[in-house]
Amino acid sequence: MHEERKQTMGIGQLAKLAGMSPRTLRHYESIGILNPERAANGYRIYDAQDAKELARIQTLKQCGMPLRIIRRLLHDPDVDILSALREHLRTLRAQGESLEMAVKRTQDAIEALERIEPMEAKDAFEELKEQGLRDFEATYGAEARERYGDEAIEAANERMMALTQDEWEAKELLEEGIKVQLRIARATGDPTGADAQELARMHERWIAMHWGGGYQPEAYVALVEGYLADPRFVKYYDSAAGEGATEFLVASVRAAKGA
Repeated sequence: MHEERKQTMGIGQLAKLAGMSPRTLRHYESIGILNPERAANGYRIYDAQDAKELARIQTLKQCGMPLRIIRRLLHDPDVDILSALREHLRTLRAQGESLEMAVKRTQDAIEALERIEPMEAKDAFEELKEQGLRDFEATYGAEARERYGDEAIEAANERMMALTQDEWEAKELLEEGIKVQLRIARATGDPTGADAQELARMHERWIAMHWGGGYQPEAYVALVEGYLADPRFVKYYDSAAGEGATEFLVASVRAAKGA
């Protein structure tokens, strides 16, 4: 087969060309992602195809992919590398959005703690609730008032301000629990399964806490279905549990409610 190779090089030449050490090339060979031929004297022989394969490996490594994944991408005939990379990009973007949200929340927490520090415990808790309502008003207030009316929103705000510290913390824990359950349920891929139905129950309970006596199951389903048309809600749930998480939540609620 060697006579078919128009241009070949040794391990030192390819290592210099690629800007890496011969040791790295030997490691790639040992784990099965780069497989040069051998000359009669046992020396490794690399051709243009090997160099191209090495360029693919370096490109995938720069994306943050581990070598075990790279090996599967390069050598599994059933894997489409470009499709895999596009999915990897979607995951990274979701992680980036989640990180941005975490940074914003941390900044808000620092500012809140700076305000709360000199306060008495009761006043500090009231400030925490007021900040939560201010955040909601800034993000969703205008649309919520247009859809449900000022009276309904003011009533909901009054309910939130009337919560005890234990009730408020329970509400906050439930919100975080929903995100965790969304990741667990979405991993099953089944919006009708037990995990997804538990997710739907948790989410409905959380919404009902905000609506109080005005809660209506039909309006709840319509509210959740509206998430898909609002980029803010899609970003909120997808950044917590990956792209498609909002669609999965809506499907889970529909299944739970027979909608």
